[in-house]
Amino acid sequence: QLQLVESGGGLVQPGGSLRLSCAAPGSIVSTYVMGWSRQVPGKQREIIARIGPGGIYVYSDSIKGRFTISRDNSKNTLYLQMNSLKPEDTAVYYCNAGRSFSSVGDNWGKGTLVAVSS
Repeated sequence: QLQLVESGGGLVQPGGSLRLSCAAPGSIVSTYVMGWSRQVPGKQREIIARIGPGGIYVYSDSIKGRFTISRDNSKNTLYLQMNSLKPEDTAVYYCNAGRSFSSVGDNWGKGTLVAVSS
């Protein structure tokens, strides 16, 4: 299991923004498929964004146009910029990594809580 450490979660009002970060070891960010997933209690974890080593991006419909996944290879860090947040975005957000787009869920961190509420 890779050590992935998320940060940046918190409480934000509807319409607000947050940026999540994920610190990963070594060259994982630049060589693996990286992603973000989220989970609401009682529901299945949903992978919402993925980025491949070649720069291919995949977003779920639920966040398309509002969230942006990016990475800084020099800092071994993955980001998720979240804009226009909605109450239904409230969840624990996890950083993910895998050897392929289909296996991006193979590794995950402990998560960071994002709460969207007025």
